[in-house]
Amino acid sequence: MDATPDADEVSNQPPPYADVNLAAGDPALAAVADRSGLNGALFAFGAQWGGSDQLALGRLANENPPELHSHDPQGRRCDVVEFHPAYHALMAQSMEAGLHCSSWDGPARPAQARRGNAQRAARLYVVSQVEAGHVCPLTMTHAAPASLAAAPELLRDFLPRIRGRNYDGRFLPFWEKASITVGMGMTERQGGTDVRSNTTRATPVGGSEYEITGAKWFFSAPMSDAFLVLAQAPGGLTAFLMPRFRPDGGVNALRLVRLKRKLGNRSNASSEVEFERAFAWRVGEEGRGIPTLIEMVQLTRLDCAVSSAALMRAAFARALHHARHRTVFQKKLVDQPAMAMVLADLALDQEAFAALAFRLAASFDAAAGCATEAARARVLTPVVKFAVCKAAPAFIAEAMEVLGGNGYVEDCALPRIYREAPVNAIWEGSGNVMALDLTRIAFREPDLVAAILDDLRERARGLPGAAATADTVSECLRSGDREAHARRAAEALALLAAAAALCESAPPAVAEAFAATRLAAPRGIYGATALEAVRDLLLARASAA
Repeated sequence: MDATPDADEVSNQPPPYADVNLAAGDPALAAVADRSGLNGALFAFGAQWGGSDQLALGRLANENPPELHSHDPQGRRCDVVEFHPAYHALMAQSMEAGLHCSSWDGPARPAQARRGNAQRAARLYVVSQVEAGHVCPLTMTHAAPASLAAAPELLRDFLPRIRGRNYDGRFLPFWEKASITVGMGMTERQGGTDVRSNTTRATPVGGSEYEITGAKWFFSAPMSDAFLVLAQAPGGLTAFLMPRFRPDGGVNALRLVRLKRKLGNRSNASSEVEFERAFAWRVGEEGRGIPTLIEMVQLTRLDCAVSSAALMRAAFARALHHARHRTVFQKKLVDQPAMAMVLADLALDQEAFAALAFRLAASFDAAAGCATEAARARVLTPVVKFAVCKAAPAFIAEAMEVLGGNGYVEDCALPRIYREAPVNAIWEGSGNVMALDLTRIAFREPDLVAAILDDLRERARGLPGAAATADTVSECLRSGDREAHARRAAEALALLAAAAALCESAPPAVAEAFAATRLAAPRGIYGATALEAVRDLLLARASAA
């Protein structure tokens, strides 16, 4: 007589995805580590962040979102946001790693981040796979010095604290803390992306000091120590730095109205805020608010692309982990031909988009000494953000399907990763804004865009469809209706840049496969692409851990 099955006995299920090295088995990340000399350090960093306790922090920070306390128990206005200890633990470790400041190490004070962007991007990519929400204040803090350079006295006072590596989440004046974070508030309910329609007013009170009255519809990381904001000064739209505490030590007049209830990004607080003659310092000249912030925006857009590539990697790694351990019809799932084609297709996109983001970070590093790299950073930043951030949600949905029902339930990390993905495509400029940025650059500086196209054409020489794709970009940008073709131009340019990036970081067969299936031929759904010749190579590269 057969024994009665034990209902608690589990078979044919993969082991938990935990205690993994997030820097291992990732070909795009390995290429960055090789180029920057990070191999040993990055491998140790990947092991630290892939630990089961670390992954649990990411889960806990999202299961216990921040809470707004507008008043204390005695009825006094306090406007503070309380975070779960897991969030603070993640912030402490990320700041110790310098993710909020490492590009600004050293004595120089340039208008944009100097060196170390590629190395920082590699670490940010690892951390974002664990928990992407807390990356928001790290990104804004890292980008802030690019704008503060327009106010040398503020940069002098704030940069040493921005460089601080010991996280201090206490609600104190910035001058009482060794390390700080910087948030931002740009958009208003009536305008959103159209910040020139902002109505918040800034009244001069002496020198560079102003009082600001109005509201912001999205106020990111409201427990930061200071915020870069836009307001209408007498001379027009102007950038300001608004501290949480006034110089006299009193709490500044920032009234947090409510926290946003967001699809994802739940560990991070986003709020609505009202200013009641809030104190702020002017950053740059009156009327020059947008130009003052543009370098900061370029850096935050780079981080959006890196973080989205990381979310793709996090989803793919879990899909591959499942497929390597799950048996279906007497074969491992990864060995089933149809599934192998899906996984290879995912692997190709994941490597290409990560390589694209990392190559852009390298351009930021080289921009100061090379006009071509400076042009790449300027032209390709909105394009890379557009392509990588738009690709992430559909990619993650396909990875979720590999796990079937297990990937759809909240016990798995994939639903959280999926919810997180759209925010990077929306934040710091939606898809249309990014594509239109390309058309504006092409209209104002056509020779600059032409030079980048020529450079990419040369780097991708011989790849299927590369020359035709470059021609498509040119035709779209020269069109009399270029705005209608903006997305087509941005997508084509991004895919061409991704193929060129693979030429630098991957075997020729990988770059050729990407070009053949993304440039030369119309793209189908995942798994419907002709990748038989490189399927095993792609899976072997992705399974190298």
